[in-house]
Amino acid sequence: MIFSFALILGFQILGEAIVRLFGLPVPGPVLGMVLMLFAFFLKDDLVDGIRPTAGVLLANMSLLFVPAGVGIMRHGERFMNEGVGIAVTLVASTLIAMAVSGYVILLVQKVLKIEDDE
Repeated sequence: MIFSFALILGFQILGEAIVRLFGLPVPGPVLGMVLMLFAFFLKDDLVDGIRPTAGVLLANMSLLFVPAGVGIMRHGERFMNEGVGIAVTLVASTLIAMAVSGYVILLVQKVLKIEDDE
């Protein structure tokens, strides 16, 4: 489990280093996950080694949201003042993401010539 956890953290640190080195507009942990995905393709047994540790991390993922909850509680007045703007932004960004995802799926279907089963 220590090796798996070190490997996950290593990919996160590598992603963060690359982002900072090249000034990329992507979060370091996201780039680290992409690099880990490529590593999974290159070495098949890597997935089986990380799976138990990843399962434990996912099972306890709710603990990772505690700092966000504390931040919301500490800045309650700000949410009261700017809550409408935050809510509108959340709804609008969700709708935009859903629309873009739908169009990308349609584009991929057209490019790959996949027919709908309807």
